[in-house]
Formats: sequence, structure tokens, C-alpha cells
Amino acid sequence: MVATSSLKEFSFKELKMATGNFSPDACLGDGDLCKVYKGWMDEKTLAPSKSGDSMLVAIKEFNPNREQHFELWQSEMNFLGRHYHPNLIELLGYCWEDEKLLLVYEFMQKGGLHAHLFRSGCAIEPLSWDIRLKIAIGAARGLAFLHTLEKKVIYRDFTTYNILLDENYNAKLSNFSLVRLGPSSEEASVVSTVIAGTIGYIAPECITTGDLYLKSDVYGFGVVLLELLMGLRVNDQEHPCGEQNLVDWLKPILSKETKLKTIMDAQMEGQYPSEAALQAAQLSLRCLELDPLSRPSMKEVMEVLKEIEALASHSHEEAVK
Repeated sequence: MVATSSLKEFSFKELKMATGNFSPDACLGDGDLCKVYKGWMDEKTLAPSKSGDSMLVAIKEFNPNREQHFELWQSEMNFLGRHYHPNLIELLGYCWEDEKLLLVYEFMQKGGLHAHLFRSGCAIEPLSWDIRLKIAIGAARGLAFLHTLEKKVIYRDFTTYNILLDENYNAKLSNFSLVRLGPSSEEASVVSTVIAGTIGYIAPECITTGDLYLKSDVYGFGVVLLELLMGLRVNDQEHPCGEQNLVDWLKPILSKETKLKTIMDAQMEGQYPSEAALQAAQLSLRCLELDPLSRPSMKEVMEVLKEIEALASHSHEEAVK
């Protein structure tokens, strides 16, 4: 385990107090790997506090019965303990007592992108075009940061579940348990004997040959960008045959503007600049290339998205004149 002088070491007792003894009412999510709770802490000292008195934090408790749970906890703590970026979730501290492994993060008021995009809750409002683009740019910036570190990092699990949103819809990447060091260049690859990630977002080469490129992450970004545009899940067995996999269904028609209008997310009610939407769709196509070396870098993706943002802003200004 690396030195974590910038992180606070919590006792399990402190985290029990912060979450009301891990109350079911404080549970934000429950998965096979871990449970996530909200807790209350003093903003300056990070001491546990009573609900409503101080700042909210998110506390992830790793499942001790899950294989390699220690390695996953350690991987995430080591990475976030060493790196800070405004588009990565901030790790505040950790707990390691016997088999109890927990991590404490900043709290993201708007929760996960997945819930907003697919309306998992009646109180969630549809995302506007501007907010979708803002989220895409923020997430791209976070991924580009990982790819341009001195020791480049492959994220390996870029999904709508792992993009969290603060109160202003600023996007931050979360869940760094699967990250691994990448090759020294975008043209090189490293080999993994284990397929890791979320089905639908995993690049084809990771499945067929086990080769991992920095641009394997770019494929996942292309899938998420497609979901942002269409408001549809990458895999949905409730759709008609031929439309159950979003990528296979839409790739042939993404570059056709007339057809694009018929498949854009209806929740936007047509309130988006058509030229900007077309360019975003074409960018997702480039990210989804089967050959990883034909995909753009995340730095280029970010630059193209900023150009699309500028185009959309200009279109809006012209419309109000």
C-alpha cells in the first residue's frame, strides 16, 4: 500500500457514526462488489457528525466475500490517493480494520448519469442538450487526464454508471478499482488475461485478443456519447430484434442527418442544434471504430466537443437575433 499522507484514516467506529450505524435509509447503492452510503462529517475536521449539521460524504464499503476485494479497494485508494483532477471523484480518506475495507469520497449531489439519462426516479428531470454536452466534455477531460499522465492509465470501465454529477452537473469519473497502467504510447498495447469492465462498453479488442489500448477507453466513451444523444441504453432486451444493441443498430445511420433526427432523444423535444448534434454523432462513430488505432485520442475528442459546444452556442445566438 502506498503512503497516503493526504488522506484521512478513519476508524470503523467513526464511519458507523457518520452513517447512523450504516442505516438502510443512508444506503445510496447496493451491488455485488460494495455498498455505498451517505454520511455526515464536519467540513474541516472530517469528524463524524449528526445528519444535517455538516457536509455530506459518500462511503463505499467493500464486500469482504467478493474475490479480490482487497486488491480492488487498494487499487482505487492508491490511484485516487496520488491523483487529483476536477473531473475525478475526490477521495477524502479510508478505513482498514481486519476485513473491513471502506473508502470515503466527496458527495455528488446529482448522483449518477445513468439515473438522469434513463430517468430512474420520477423526480429526475430530462437533461437538456447543453447539460448533455457539458457532461460529455467534463467526462472527456477526466479521461484525457488519465491518458496523458507520465505513467499513462487505462480506466477500463467508462460507463454512465461511473460518471457522477455535482449540483451544477459537472461530471466526475468514479470507481477506479479496475484501472491499470497502460502502454507508453497510443499505438502500443498491453495484454490482459481477464476481461474487465461492463458489457456493452468494452472495446472489441479487449474481448477478442485481450489487448488493451488507451483507445480501448475511447470506445467506451463513444458508447456513452451515443447514449447521451439517443437517451437509450447500450443493451436493452425489451427493444425489437435488431435494435437491442445500440451500437450495432445505429452505426449505419449515425452520419445521415435526416435519419438522425428520428432517433435523437425525444426528451429533448427537438431543442438542440441539428448541425452540432450531427457532429457529435459523427464523433461517436469515430470513437466506435473497430480498429483501435483508427479512433481519436481523448485529447482530440475533448477538442472536438469544445468545437461542437462553440458551434451550438453560435447557433443559439443566431436564433435569438
